[in-house]
Amino acid sequence: MTETWRQVRSFDRPIRLLLINQLGINIGFYMLMPYLASYLSVTLGLAAWLVGFVLGVRNLSQQGLFLLGGSLADRFGYKPMILAGLALRTVGFALLGFAEAIPALVIASALTGFAGALFNPAVRAYVAAEAGERRVDAFAVFNIFYQLGILLGPLIGLALLAIDFTLVCAVAAAVFLLLTVLQARALPARTRNEHPDIAGPEPAGERETNSKVSHTSRSGGAPLTIIQSWRVALANQSFLLFSLAMIGSYVLTFQVYLGLPIEVRRVTGSETGVTLLFVLSGLLTVAAQVRLTTWVKARWTPGQAMSRGLVLMGLAFLPLVLSASFGRHGAEASARSLPAQALAMVPVLTASALLAVATMLVYPFEMATIVTLGGDRMTGTYYGLYNTLSGIGIAAGNLLTGAALDAGKNIGIPALPWIILALTGGLCATSVHLLDRAGRLERPQGVTVKSETSRPRSASQAG
Repeated sequence: MTETWRQVRSFDRPIRLLLINQLGINIGFYMLMPYLASYLSVTLGLAAWLVGFVLGVRNLSQQGLFLLGGSLADRFGYKPMILAGLALRTVGFALLGFAEAIPALVIASALTGFAGALFNPAVRAYVAAEAGERRVDAFAVFNIFYQLGILLGPLIGLALLAIDFTLVCAVAAAVFLLLTVLQARALPARTRNEHPDIAGPEPAGERETNSKVSHTSRSGGAPLTIIQSWRVALANQSFLLFSLAMIGSYVLTFQVYLGLPIEVRRVTGSETGVTLLFVLSGLLTVAAQVRLTTWVKARWTPGQAMSRGLVLMGLAFLPLVLSASFGRHGAEASARSLPAQALAMVPVLTASALLAVATMLVYPFEMATIVTLGGDRMTGTYYGLYNTLSGIGIAAGNLLTGAALDAGKNIGIPALPWIILALTGGLCATSVHLLDRAGRLERPQGVTVKSETSRPRSASQAG
């Protein structure tokens, strides 16, 4: 812990503020969202399809608008989008606590989702801009605060839920209101052009590469419009290939919310063990992230760190492959003695721990690589597009994982989903390794969009 706090203190005030901001965001979000479905279905008595619809609106408005949020951050600055997102989530969470009519609930859900689409890319772009060459270290400590929020949020929400769900919503809204005021007063304004590492001039005589992209308009150094920035990002082949290669990793890490809880219920017959998954993951990240990142930076390249981390993500599911033959489940499993249930939890907890370590390996280098492939420009747009693609992958991956879980039961191969997930980790690792060997994870050298009026930009035109 001493090393972690030393690392945190080594950064300037803006990054420290954003770390506190992310901790608060996750505490506020996770104190409410895990219990929202139960509130909607039990307290308000909504039909299951309506509950799914309300929750789906939030997910769609966030994942579907990440790209827009990132581009708005590039266009108008990171701080305004952070503040707008925090303020919108304040309103959305407050409305969730008091609304009972379906239209109001849908609006509240949409507001909370759009809020995330505004501040998530902006926060990451700000961290990348402020950290400069120390991006890997910055995102390592960022992950600590991120995971700590996930750990504390549900515990605080559970305590408040014993009083009333409206109180949960009110406290969550108050957290976001406090963050809004704090960031408005203390966070310096920042855009991509205010940091020398982000906006430094490109060398004269630069050559074109396979990405064929430029982050300024053809008229010189003027910024691109939002639509133009999307075209540029979508034309960046290396970035798109990297994004596609990493999609599977998000499917794997999401199993902490889908596959692993299902396995906990299968082998223990209760929900108690699910909390242990999040506690274990959070504690490991807080205790080991900085030390592990420091060790990896000294020995591996970013490509090696990510590909080896992805291998470990796949291996995390092998304990579940081995334990899938355990026959008891549901009520039969709950009849086991406490020691027997604890023993049955070992494979699931092992998988959770390995996923946590794998994420610690991958995440800091992954976030830095996005900036590298974007050429240090349009950072919000690139983070937004990356999050959108990852969100699509998670949605598709959840459907396929659910289908594999059902198919495994029906054909008598309960290990089927875990085998598929393990192979997915291997496929992602191989893809990233091949991209690394081909030099596709390096900083792009050319940034000119091909067109009938384009011309090479001199160093004085860069910006």
